[in-house]
Amino acid sequence: MQIGELARSTGVKIETIRYYEREHLLPVPQRTDGNYRLYSPRHVEQLRFIRFCRSLDMSLEEVRILIGARDAPAGSCRTVNTLLDEKMAEVDARVDELRQLRRHHALTPSMPSMRAVGYRQAWAHLEGELT
Repeated sequence: MQIGELARSTGVKIETIRYYEREHLLPVPQRTDGNYRLYSPRHVEQLRFIRFCRSLDMSLEEVRILIGARDAPAGSCRTVNTLLDEKMAEVDARVDELRQLRRHHALTPSMPSMRAVGYRQAWAHLEGELT
Protein backbone atom coordinates (compact mmCIF):
# COMPACT_ATOMS: atom_id res chain seq x y z
CA MET A 1 0.00 0.00 0.00
CA GLN A 2 1.12 3.56 -0.58
CA ILE A 3 1.43 6.28 2.04
CA GLY A 4 -2.04 7.78 1.47
CA GLU A 5 -3.73 4.44 2.09
CA LEU A 6 -1.53 3.85 5.15
CA ALA A 7 -2.52 7.26 6.49
CA ARG A 8 -6.23 6.58 5.94
CA SER A 9 -6.12 3.10 7.47
CA THR A 10 -4.30 4.24 10.62
CA GLY A 11 -5.61 7.78 11.09
CA VAL A 12 -2.04 9.12 11.04
CA LYS A 13 -1.20 12.09 8.80
CA ILE A 14 1.23 11.59 5.93
CA GLU A 15 3.62 14.18 7.38
CA THR A 16 3.62 12.31 10.70
CA ILE A 17 4.34 9.00 8.97
CA ARG A 18 7.34 10.56 7.23
CA TYR A 19 8.48 12.05 10.53
CA TYR A 20 8.29 8.65 12.24
CA GLU A 21 10.34 7.22 9.38
CA ARG A 22 13.02 9.90 9.86
CA GLU A 23 13.01 9.16 13.60
CA HIS A 24 13.45 5.43 12.86
CA LEU A 25 10.23 4.50 14.62
CA LEU A 26 9.01 2.78 11.47
CA PRO A 27 10.90 0.26 9.35
CA VAL A 28 12.18 1.62 6.06
CA PRO A 29 9.50 0.89 3.45
CA GLN A 30 10.27 -0.76 0.15
CA ARG A 31 10.24 1.44 -2.94
CA THR A 32 8.59 0.95 -6.30
CA ASP A 33 10.43 1.48 -9.58
CA GLY A 34 8.85 4.94 -9.55
CA ASN A 35 10.34 5.56 -6.07
CA TYR A 36 6.99 5.44 -4.25
CA ARG A 37 7.04 4.03 -0.75
CA LEU A 38 5.33 0.66 -0.31
CA TYR A 39 4.02 -0.18 3.15
CA SER A 40 3.19 -3.58 4.59
CA PRO A 41 0.84 -4.79 7.31
CA ARG A 42 3.82 -4.48 9.69
CA HIS A 43 3.81 -0.71 9.10
CA VAL A 44 0.09 -0.58 9.88
CA GLU A 45 0.64 -2.51 13.11
CA GLN A 46 3.62 -0.37 14.11
CA LEU A 47 1.76 2.89 13.43
CA ARG A 48 -1.23 1.75 15.46
CA PHE A 49 1.10 0.83 18.31
CA ILE A 50 2.82 4.24 18.14
CA ARG A 51 -0.54 5.99 18.05
CA PHE A 52 -1.73 3.99 21.06
CA CYS A 53 1.41 4.86 23.02
CA ARG A 54 1.12 8.54 22.10
CA SER A 55 -2.52 8.50 23.25
CA LEU A 56 -1.12 7.51 26.66
CA ASP A 57 1.16 10.59 26.58
CA MET A 58 4.28 8.56 26.00
CA SER A 59 7.20 10.43 24.51
CA LEU A 60 8.76 9.30 21.27
CA GLU A 61 11.79 8.09 23.24
CA GLU A 62 9.51 5.96 25.43
CA VAL A 63 7.83 4.59 22.32
CA ARG A 64 11.26 3.83 20.86
CA ILE A 65 12.18 1.85 24.01
CA LEU A 66 8.96 -0.18 23.83
CA ILE A 67 9.42 -0.90 20.11
CA GLY A 68 12.99 -2.00 20.77
CA ALA A 69 11.85 -4.33 23.52
CA ARG A 70 9.10 -5.74 21.33
CA ASP A 71 11.55 -6.35 18.48
CA ALA A 72 14.04 -8.09 20.83
CA PRO A 73 11.81 -10.23 23.10
CA ALA A 74 14.77 -12.22 24.45
CA GLY A 75 16.18 -9.07 26.09
CA SER A 76 15.70 -7.89 29.65
CA CYS A 77 12.29 -6.62 30.70
CA ARG A 78 13.78 -4.38 33.38
CA THR A 79 13.83 -1.24 31.23
CA VAL A 80 10.26 -1.75 30.03
CA ASN A 81 9.03 -2.50 33.54
CA THR A 82 10.73 0.62 34.89
CA LEU A 83 9.29 2.75 32.11
CA LEU A 84 5.78 1.41 32.67
CA ASP A 85 6.06 1.81 36.45
CA GLU A 86 7.10 5.44 35.98
CA LYS A 87 4.28 6.05 33.53
CA MET A 88 1.75 4.51 35.94
CA ALA A 89 3.05 6.74 38.74
CA GLU A 90 2.55 9.78 36.47
CA VAL A 91 -1.00 8.65 35.68
CA ASP A 92 -1.75 8.09 39.37
CA ALA A 93 -0.46 11.57 40.21
CA ARG A 94 -2.58 13.10 37.46
CA VAL A 95 -5.68 11.24 38.67
CA ASP A 96 -5.04 12.57 42.18
CA GLU A 97 -4.76 16.12 40.81
CA LEU A 98 -8.02 15.74 38.91
CA ARG A 99 -9.80 14.35 41.98
CA GLN A 100 -8.52 17.30 44.01
CA LEU A 101 -9.86 19.66 41.35
CA ARG A 102 -13.24 17.90 41.43
CA ARG A 103 -13.42 18.12 45.24
CA HIS A 104 -12.42 21.77 45.13
CA HIS A 105 -15.00 22.55 42.47
CA ALA A 106 -17.73 20.81 44.50
CA LEU A 107 -16.81 23.00 47.48
CA THR A 108 -16.94 26.25 45.49
CA PRO A 109 -20.34 26.41 43.80
CA SER A 110 -19.94 30.18 43.58
CA MET A 111 -17.12 29.87 41.07
CA PRO A 112 -18.18 31.81 37.97
CA SER A 113 -18.92 29.90 34.81
CA MET A 114 -15.86 29.75 32.56
CA ARG A 115 -17.97 30.77 29.59
CA ALA A 116 -19.46 33.73 31.41
CA VAL A 117 -16.19 35.27 32.60
CA GLY A 118 -13.64 33.73 30.29
CA TYR A 119 -11.03 31.09 30.93
CA ARG A 120 -8.33 33.44 32.24
CA GLN A 121 -10.54 35.03 34.85
CA ALA A 122 -11.99 31.69 35.95
CA TRP A 123 -8.48 30.23 36.19
CA ALA A 124 -7.30 33.22 38.26
CA HIS A 125 -10.31 32.72 40.53
CA LEU A 126 -9.48 29.03 40.93
CA GLU A 127 -5.78 29.70 41.60
CA GLY A 128 -6.72 32.26 44.25
CA GLU A 129 -8.87 29.75 46.08
CA LEU A 130 -6.23 27.00 45.93
CA THR A 131 -3.52 29.17 47.50
